[in-house]
Amino acid sequence: MNAMNQAISDIGVVPVIKLSNPERDAAPLARALCAGGVPVAEVTFRAAGADKAIRLMKEACPEMIVGAGTVTAKEHIDATIAAGGQFIVTPGFDPELVAYAQEKNIPIFPGCTTPTDYHAALKFGLELIKFFPAEQSGGLAKIKAMSAPFPQFKVMPTGGISLKNLGEYISAPVIAACGGSYMVTADLIENGKWDEITELCKKSREIVEEARK
Repeated sequence: MNAMNQAISDIGVVPVIKLSNPERDAAPLARALCAGGVPVAEVTFRAAGADKAIRLMKEACPEMIVGAGTVTAKEHIDATIAAGGQFIVTPGFDPELVAYAQEKNIPIFPGCTTPTDYHAALKFGLELIKFFPAEQSGGLAKIKAMSAPFPQFKVMPTGGISLKNLGEYISAPVIAACGGSYMVTADLIENGKWDEITELCKKSREIVEEARK
């Protein structure tokens, strides 16, 4: 894998974040994630100001890997790059967005859950793809089945991942990292429970390290 993909894989878990108040929450959230050993974030465009959140998180913790999620338009990609974002995640496979991201030299992890999606990703030379929504689309059993005809890919499942099943997913060689929002829920962020977020990140990292022994 390339350096970016390897760095994400080494961490093993990617917080998927919706920030309603970036000015208030982006910096302390970034510090809480880093303190928990999870210096990576996917900030989704499900809330306005995702690009501002990316910029503020990078300013607070320059060592973090911060990218954008729920990217559905070229404008999102442009805004992410301008904010210093380092990767793009899309909910589904959009060849136009993949081509645009590659043109702009920013890594993109498109959502893929079918053989058709995987074929398309193969044509674009991708090596890491998102599998979303993971649990609802067949979970680890389907990911393993898909890896038989498509061994080229490492997979980042997102959707339905929690502390309960993180170990099961991450122990599979095909899994690079797992995306999840359980450590960055609206309640935790809105109420400034930064210590709890840090602890959930620490538990996640312990699970990842144990599963990969």
